[in-house]
Amino acid sequence: MIELVEVEPGRWRVARNTRPVARSALPCPMVISDEMPATEQVDGNYYTSKRQFRAVGRALGLTEVGNEKPTPKVRATNQREVQTTRRQALKKAIERYKAGDRPRRQHAE
Repeated sequence: MIELVEVEPGRWRVARNTRPVARSALPCPMVISDEMPATEQVDGNYYTSKRQFRAVGRALGLTEVGNEKPTPKVRATNQREVQTTRRQALKKAIERYKAGDRPRRQHAE
């Protein structure tokens, strides 16, 4: 038998086994600190702040490894010339097949 649960006055739902919402035992979320061990940048100065370290690197035109955004590659199949060439080749092959031209099979001896 189906058990119904009243959600609000006049609205009912089928009772289901529900799981409690996943919650951490920690009192607050983890925070990533801006502090880091003193690290030397290319300009010869030591920085303990990630923000300052990255700002100097960007100002000098450096790319931080792991944060670079590669340029998207253009597929050859998305180019109009390749698409038209492919369509023409398929059209020609279909026409030859309809005309009765079949590839010859080579028999192994």
